[in-house]
Formats: sequence, structure tokens, C-alpha cells
Amino acid sequence: MALDELKAAIPDFAKDLKLNLGSVIGNQDTLNQQQLWGTVLSCAIASRSPKVLSELEPEAKANLSPEAYTAAKAAAAIMAMNNVFYRTRHLLSDPEYGTMRAGLRMNVIGNPGVEKVDFELWSLAVSAINGCGQCLDSHEQVLRKAGVDRDAIQEAFKIAAVIQAVGATLDSEAVLAQ
Repeated sequence: MALDELKAAIPDFAKDLKLNLGSVIGNQDTLNQQQLWGTVLSCAIASRSPKVLSELEPEAKANLSPEAYTAAKAAAAIMAMNNVFYRTRHLLSDPEYGTMRAGLRMNVIGNPGVEKVDFELWSLAVSAINGCGQCLDSHEQVLRKAGVDRDAIQEAFKIAAVIQAVGATLDSEAVLAQ
């Protein structure tokens, strides 16, 4: 199991990450399997960690339909663009940018090929990794209006936090070992 291999690669000083990885992926019952593994895959991609992605992708692929697998990758891709764009507009002190047309294609958000709620959850998790407050608020509001409870939303950004931390730790250890 790739999850066990990933946990085994985490150094002793980051034992909390190892425990958290096991609990947010292996021992959670808040999200359904599609929501869980789509969140894992989209966050593994967003983490930009080759080790995390190579270990978690096969298990995600095995637990997702082909449509959900593609949609999770699409969530990571579109949010990589949107998080930079909307975070920048939000951070600029000139409010005029907020009134301007984006002019960027985002068709996948309207037709992701899976349940809209699942895609929104994955987009929120990726936005947590990429640090876009405006996107986080937007996706959280859509999820809450769709009836998703705060526990499920928090579970998604817990997964994001742990996967990002594991990626940063393993990648930095790989560099230091050279």
C-alpha cells in the first residue's frame, strides 16, 4: 500500500505528520470515497511534491472512477490558475481590478464531469494549499449552500494541510540528503 510507504518515508522528527496522514486518509468517515480520494489526488498534485504524488496517485486512481480521476486533476489544474489570479486581484490595493472581467476560460467548473459538490470540495482543498482566501470563501459558500456541513469542509482542508506538510518535509529532506 502506497500510503504505508509514504508514512514510512516520513522522518521521526515529523511523527505528527505520519499520524495525521494515517488519520486524514486512512481513518476518516466524514467524506465518501470519491470525495476523499479526489481530495487526496488534487492536493497531491497541488503540493508539487513528486514523492507525495507518485505514492498517492495509484491508490487514488484505484479508488476513483475514470471521470472522478480526471475531474480531480482538472480541479488542481484550474485552481492553480484561479488561485493566482484571484489572490492577486484581492491583494492589489486598487479595487478597480475586482470589477474587471477575468477573461479566463473556466468551463470545467461549470461542467466537471462529477457531482458539483465533489468538485467544489476539491477546489476548496487546492485553494487552501495555494492560499487564496477569495477562492476559499467562494467554494465554501457554494458547499454550504449545497448542504455540505462544516465537518466535511474542514476534513477537506485538513487533508490539504497534511499532504502539503508531508510534501514539504519529504522534499526538503531529499534535498538535505544530497
